[in-house]
Amino acid sequence: MKFSLIAAVVLLAVAQASFAQDAANIDIVHMIEEFRNKMTQQITEVISNQDLANQAQNIKTQLEPLAAQVQEQVKSAMAQMEEQVKPLASEAQAQIKPIVDKFQKQMEEYLQTLMGQARALGN
Repeated sequence: MKFSLIAAVVLLAVAQASFAQDAANIDIVHMIEEFRNKMTQQITEVISNQDLANQAQNIKTQLEPLAAQVQEQVKSAMAQMEEQVKPLASEAQAQIKPIVDKFQKQMEEYLQTLMGQARALGN
């Protein structure tokens, strides 16, 4: 009976060790799979980022001449607007100047009247 108990204990110990080895193998396989998946994902991201960088460079290369053309057109439009606005501004200034001068003269007269009245009240 002792022999059979010892044999059973040894058999259980061997079985347990076998199960533990299988579990360790499963953990190692799982870790390797996770590592492989993570590396694949990171490599895919790097490749995608390089594609995006290349696409951005291509777009920039295409847009630079267009930007230069737009800038020239804006400069030309601004010069034309300035040519049209300058005479209008001069004309408006010529029309407003007499009004401003008249207003200033009226204000000076009104101020002189007030000063005269203040002197009269002070005496």
